[in-house]
Amino acid sequence: MSKRWKRIILIAPLAILGILLFIAIGGQIVLLLWNWLLPPLFGWRLITFWQAVGILALCRILFGGFGRHGFQRSNFRRRMAERWERMTPEERERFRQGMRGRCGFGPSATSESKGQ
Repeated sequence: MSKRWKRIILIAPLAILGILLFIAIGGQIVLLLWNWLLPPLFGWRLITFWQAVGILALCRILFGGFGRHGFQRSNFRRRMAERWERMTPEERERFRQGMRGRCGFGPSATSESKGQ
């Protein structure tokens, strides 16, 4: 048996145990927080452990995606850093001004017209 297969055989049970532990702890945390906060605040019903696990899974699907998002974010940052390094100082300033205008941090149209 190769070294790779031995490692897989050793890691697989630990991975399964880790997933089950995450589901158990995460479900319990969601259950406790839901039952502690929502019934007194909004009058909603208490939930069971399996409903809490369902909410945890739903949140993972809606907000966490299906994995590899960290890779894509870091890849985006690396590409932007490479582009930034290739820009001239004039291009960088033009980029900054464009971002300020789009994000609402630049001078407004009314203040520009008042100054003229």
